[in-house]
Amino acid sequence: MTSIFHTVMGAGFDRLHPELRRRFSVGLTSGEACTGHGVMDRVWHGGAFVKPFLALGATRNILIPRQGRHIPFTIENVPYTDGFGRETVTFVRTFHLPGRPRRFDAQMVLGPRSDRIVDYLGTHQHLATELRFHAEPDGSLLIRSGEHRFREGPVDVRVPEIVGARAEVRESYDEHAGRFRIRVDVTNRRFGPLFGYQGSFTAVYSDIRACGVRPGLRPVREEPRA
Repeated sequence: MTSIFHTVMGAGFDRLHPELRRRFSVGLTSGEACTGHGVMDRVWHGGAFVKPFLALGATRNILIPRQGRHIPFTIENVPYTDGFGRETVTFVRTFHLPGRPRRFDAQMVLGPRSDRIVDYLGTHQHLATELRFHAEPDGSLLIRSGEHRFREGPVDVRVPEIVGARAEVRESYDEHAGRFRIRVDVTNRRFGPLFGYQGSFTAVYSDIRACGVRPGLRPVREEPRA
């Protein structure tokens, strides 16, 4: 048994930097969770027209409707079995912005054919997107999103590209600094850059049998479709 990320990447997983391999080995098999603490050098968003969408998403812990520099943040990657028996890994990012913290929640599960990761966004998992993982020649990790789907009850529809977005995540390990580096860019095909952040962090690992899943980390609602 391997992590869900190792499963989708196959042999490509072994081309990742060793520190990235460990970080993306978190899962029920390894018995480890990973918590990152760091600083976002920059958190940004597009023009004024995107603010209403970011504010709406923020009500369900999707996207961040604020900008800033040198923002402390935490990322929690904790594996658990969801209510449908699927191994799930949290990607809960907390940005400690002035005034109040903001969260960007995601829960990742293995797709039904084990060839992709399904990323459920927000507190109620109403938005789902497919993620593709690639090892770059320098040992860094590139993640690209596919189409978004809105799911609620019997509704399961593709989000039109005019209001949808594509995300690109690049994560690497800086051996000189002893830190992970991350950059996220979210863009819309018509309107251009919408939201993003870049920064660095260190990681600590813990035994999930001892720490478990802290209250508030799991979503309010779980979506059965993958």
